Amino acid sequence: LDGLREIGRGEYSIVLDKGDGERVMKVVSSPADYFLYTADDRPRGPHFPIVHVDHGVIGRACSGYPFHLVEMEHLWPIASGTEAARLAKSLIDSYFQGCQQWIRLGANMGRIALYHLTQSPPASIQPSMLDALKSLSDFTESYQVQPDILNPENLMVRRDGTLVFSDPVFIA
Repeated sequence: LDGLREIGRGEYSIVLDKGDGERVMKVVSSPADYFLYTADDRPRGPHFPIVHVDHGVIGRACSGYPFHLVEMEHLWPIASGTEAARLAKSLIDSYFQGCQQWIRLGANMGRIALYHLTQSPPASIQPSMLDALKSLSDFTESYQVQPDILNPENLMVRRDGTLVFSDPVFIA
């Protein structure tokens, strides 16, 4: 990893540019992220990142969780004024409204809001995105992780403009 340029950092991850414009090396310490990227039953399809190689454990975080190194496709920030930006805003707004509706459920609020988003999606949602939301909802329920699609930085795009859930889960 020496010499690779850092291009992103989150609460539980660091993203390094592999230098080929196609792939990045992502160091993750959150079990939720690791499950999302590597589990056999993880969500797949056009709206989820392509993981090329799981390089395994490379260290341990001060939290006690292992650092995993995952080689995955390079994703890009969403440019304002694009179709992906409009779709992302629609998803975030609808999910936020659902969270407000189910706020009294505490820790389960996000999973319930996501489930209801799959049942009553915004009109702008295409079938492939609805399938992705359903897969994400099933995943959060199976792994008992929380959806994290309120943060626009957890949604990115491929070069072709396809909206991707780049980091849509966390452990509460």
